[in-house]
Amino acid sequence: MKRLAVFFPGIGYTCDRPLLHFSRKLAEEEGYETLCLKFKNFPKNSRGSKNRMIKCAKRAIEQTEKQLSGVDFSAYEEVVFIAKSIGTVAAGRYSESHLPAARFILYTPLEETFEKLPKNAIAFIGDKDLWSDVSRVKRLSERMEIPLYTYEDCNHSLETEDVLKNIDILKDVMEKTKVFLKY
Repeated sequence: MKRLAVFFPGIGYTCDRPLLHFSRKLAEEEGYETLCLKFKNFPKNSRGSKNRMIKCAKRAIEQTEKQLSGVDFSAYEEVVFIAKSIGTVAAGRYSESHLPAARFILYTPLEETFEKLPKNAIAFIGDKDLWSDVSRVKRLSERMEIPLYTYEDCNHSLETEDVLKNIDILKDVMEKTKVFLKY
């Protein structure tokens, strides 16, 4: 079976950062071809500014459209979108118009992610995430029947001040990611 995992980065969170790097390695272990998108030219100081975040989402969506324009998704029996932060918004929008059957792994989704997202997903967020309204993300994911794993004292990168705790958290996230990739 031919499978593809497409990786959607965040604002400043590239595919080389831990969540996307290790999930890409897991996808490759499971036999997925992988494709990492690159986003650039986001407005500065976007967190906390609704207008700048809207601009960021539009740029991510536009860049997604360009980068995926040549991909023949019909060549794959399964496609998984693995996304971080603003990338979760772009992945949902792209799926809605191009690939409604895609599955999703959502790292630190924003509230806007849930406006255009199918139900075949899992999500992860830290309870100290300053980029999202965590309680609203919890309600939205529950309403859409998307399992949401919440990590205590974690920020938008699913990290704390304790490096060894971060390694344990990353391991837990990757174990859950691997299970999702297998089915």
